[in-house]
Amino acid sequence: QLRLVESGGGLVQPGGSLRLSCKYSGNIFSINNMNWYRQAPGKERKLVALITGSGNIRYVDHLEDRFTVWRDKDENTMYLQMINLKPEDTAVYYCNAETIPFQAYWGQGTQVTVSS
Repeated sequence: QLRLVESGGGLVQPGGSLRLSCKYSGNIFSINNMNWYRQAPGKERKLVALITGSGNIRYVDHLEDRFTVWRDKDENTMYLQMINLKPEDTAVYYCNAETIPFQAYWGQGTQVTVSS
């Protein structure tokens, strides 16, 4: 079993920054890939960025221009640094972990609202 707890969301003006955290606990040695997803109002949940078990990082939709993901294994935390935020980044952001053998775990989500 894994437990994932996101934090760091909030209300920010366009052009602002936020750092999201995903603290994980439990059977952490079973973790393979870790991912950030987001779900905008009325839309499907979509992948934002991922870190594979071997440490490779991928972003979707050229978000690497503004987002940075990393994982601190000493702190059992995955981070998502977001800069130059835009209104279209408004969403609930979810942390996801995939284990070996495969199971998918989700956090409760953290709301990010970009608005003036």
